[in-house]
Amino acid sequence: MAQVTEELGRACILRRRTEPPSEPRRQAMRGSRQSERRGKSEEEGEPIRRDPMEQRAAPARGTSRGNDAEGQDSRLVTLLEAAKSGRYRAPAVRRVYIPKANGEPRPLGIPTLEDKVLQRAVVMVLETVYEQEFLECSYGFRPGRWAQQGLEAFREAAIKMAGGWQVELEVRKCFETIDHAQLQQVLSQRVGDGEIKRLVGKWLNAGVMEDGALQRSEAGTPQGGVISPLLANIYLHEVLDVWFEQQVRPRMKGRVWLYRYADDAVMLFETEEDAERVMQVLPKRFGKYGLPLHPEKTRQVHFKRPDRRQERDDGDEGGASPRTFDFLGFTMHWGKSLKGKWIVRTRTAKDRYRRALKRIAQWCQGHRHEPIAWQQKMLNLKLRGHYGYYGRLSNGSQVWAMLKRVIRAWKRALQRRSQRGLNWRKMNRLLKRFPLLTPFQVRPVT
Repeated sequence: MAQVTEELGRACILRRRTEPPSEPRRQAMRGSRQSERRGKSEEEGEPIRRDPMEQRAAPARGTSRGNDAEGQDSRLVTLLEAAKSGRYRAPAVRRVYIPKANGEPRPLGIPTLEDKVLQRAVVMVLETVYEQEFLECSYGFRPGRWAQQGLEAFREAAIKMAGGWQVELEVRKCFETIDHAQLQQVLSQRVGDGEIKRLVGKWLNAGVMEDGALQRSEAGTPQGGVISPLLANIYLHEVLDVWFEQQVRPRMKGRVWLYRYADDAVMLFETEEDAERVMQVLPKRFGKYGLPLHPEKTRQVHFKRPDRRQERDDGDEGGASPRTFDFLGFTMHWGKSLKGKWIVRTRTAKDRYRRALKRIAQWCQGHRHEPIAWQQKMLNLKLRGHYGYYGRLSNGSQVWAMLKRVIRAWKRALQRRSQRGLNWRKMNRLLKRFPLLTPFQVRPVT
């Protein structure tokens, strides 16, 4: 508990150092910027255009974040004393729903600001403990690790082993089905501080507030909470990672590999027999901990290198051709490099590609009447994020295709801005004045 106290005290000091300007100061700064732009526009004879972001109303007083620095510091001190004395009571989490890619609603929990601060302090303490325990196969929600590292590690292992049989799995509604009692047992194996365990128990049993009604459950941790990803990682570390290293790997005949990002994981086996054995045991293993596997996204895939296919009993060549599978937003498949060697290539998964393009097209339609310079700025931010994740060396054609489709979607939206129309000659002139970012490559760090 002393570590939590130290982290909360550090939050108070950091709050004073990073204190945002007061509302009068914001208005003065905003007025100064507007005066500068007004003077420049008058000198150049250009009409004055206000940034749409500046036209939004200022935050109302009395919000959860507050506007008084002293009031926020006093709340942090009160929260610190309540956590030290055990008087802290976890408030219920407000539940909202967002649509998933398949159309199903995804529940999200929105905790209070004080709850987030205390959870962050506990997360910082638990990370120092469990970062020594987590295995190399885990890449999700960990400091200094990200999805691109997992993709690159899988590619290297598959190329070195010439492929094999792959088992992909996904836990269905992982955050909603984690059993509280078993999670507390897993946590007690490594954490002995009673205050930490009591705080975690309070957050698990706080319940959710939905439509004005309080709902409590014996399973699940609110997806959206600060501590929820770490608790899920701790639980899956025991359910899958440790079990795979201690129980599965020693019993396999060939080489095996595991790569997990949160509740998505892939296993690569050198022999088909090993893959089938593990595939039969997986539902029992996860069912023991109350975690159901997704029936459509948990499957066995033949991923042997094309030139290493075994001959079938009837003498025909090669057997079944290698299939593709999706992992972390990419479709993995075999292909040849410029030197003619077989490598594992990645391309943007079809559902992720369509989803990203649909969102950008809808955004263009909804903001077509905003100033062109502002639209260009926001579109470049969206493209930069897309390139940053999907801009891999073997995925260049997909990110270039995304740029072309975004330009078409932007042109289609601007055409509806007025009745004068917008042909490609005018659009090309507009793009010279307001260019969009072109794709750049991102090399994963291993």
